[in-house]
Amino acid sequence: MNKRPHVVIIGAGFGGLWAARGLAGKAVDATIIDRNNYHTFFPLLYQVGAAELEPEDIAYPVRSAVRGHHNVRFMLGDVSRVDLAGKRVEAAGHWMEYDYLIVATGSRTSFFGVPGAQEYAYPLRTLDDGIALRNHILRCFEKASHEANEEARRALLTFVIVGGGPTGVEFAGALSELIYRPLRKDYLGLDFGEVKVALAEASDSLLSAFPPKMQAYALKRLRRIGVEVRLGSVVAEVSSECVRLKDRSDVATRTVAWTAGVQGDVVVKEWGLPVGRGNRVTVEPTLQVQGQSQVYAVGDGAMVGDGKSLPMVAPVAMQQGTRASENILRQVEGKAPEAFEYKDAGSMAVIGRNAAVANLYNRWQFTGFAAWVIWLGVHLFKLIGFRNRLVVLTSWAWDYLFFERVVRLILPSVEGRGTPPPRPDPPS
Repeated sequence: MNKRPHVVIIGAGFGGLWAARGLAGKAVDATIIDRNNYHTFFPLLYQVGAAELEPEDIAYPVRSAVRGHHNVRFMLGDVSRVDLAGKRVEAAGHWMEYDYLIVATGSRTSFFGVPGAQEYAYPLRTLDDGIALRNHILRCFEKASHEANEEARRALLTFVIVGGGPTGVEFAGALSELIYRPLRKDYLGLDFGEVKVALAEASDSLLSAFPPKMQAYALKRLRRIGVEVRLGSVVAEVSSECVRLKDRSDVATRTVAWTAGVQGDVVVKEWGLPVGRGNRVTVEPTLQVQGQSQVYAVGDGAMVGDGKSLPMVAPVAMQQGTRASENILRQVEGKAPEAFEYKDAGSMAVIGRNAAVANLYNRWQFTGFAAWVIWLGVHLFKLIGFRNRLVVLTSWAWDYLFFERVVRLILPSVEGRGTPPPRPDPPS
């Protein structure tokens, strides 16, 4: 009996999980390896940081996701080494052989070499990041509630978000609503005139990938809900007490949320894979790693060798994961792999209650309430797991009807923790 080809998938993010789905029930065996036993729905991670959702609301067990697919299994562990010549990987102290390899290691935060950013800014790329940021924000209000020094109190109540892309805009809107609605009722002794939510963007517009009309709408909407938007503001340095901009102005703050950029996981270079700009693995149009016909790279950590840049978002990773699985099945059948072509369904960003922008298929553009309803529907539909959809819908409904966030908890699991140390991010 001929041995079935074995496909190893590194990473259970969007790229890895969709690749596994494409191989499910086929004439191959697949093993997913990830450092976490859950898949994270990253588009809603900012809502964990803004005390709108619990971490488990946007996480789903990998084993449950592949349940019923008898040719797909899961292994918990970090991949420490990849032997390309020997066609094997080492994870959790065990070597595993493969016939085909899919690298879906995702991305990690890029601090662009800004002094102090890695040490003092709060990234928003993992569930741990979201919990740590939420705890820190709530702890700042607790400290401010009994801080007699006005200067120190104002710094505790100043929140700076770096990066005016979708994550930065969405988090700014969610944080503003958290502060000026439920927290205002919780901390009656505080003067909320001292609170400041500032969004610093290096370019001259927010949401650079969106049409100008939507950029203008996002700017107007954020300012309307109390966010101080600073365009053309390049961060020069971050410290434990302030953010210094390149125009030499300082913003005294104890909270810097960093949403400005991402890069590929640096570990792929250690594995001997060819990398290009931003530590992204260089691949052929077929998503095969250059020089490795049986190795594929998908998602945030992959870049076509000609430098073609695709947005580092979930739909790209999902489509690439599907294409990689299809190409592997074609190779098993003795056929040539086919090139990947991204089908862009558009982009969306929510800006608080009843407000969003939606650019669908680059043809239909919506702003305001209609875009908000579209955003809600799309994200609920894409969320994995019926329970997760139900819980998220209930949390959103509670917040919408009663202007209340139900998860304003400082979790004891990270009690006493300061700024979280940098660490690799999960795949996407």
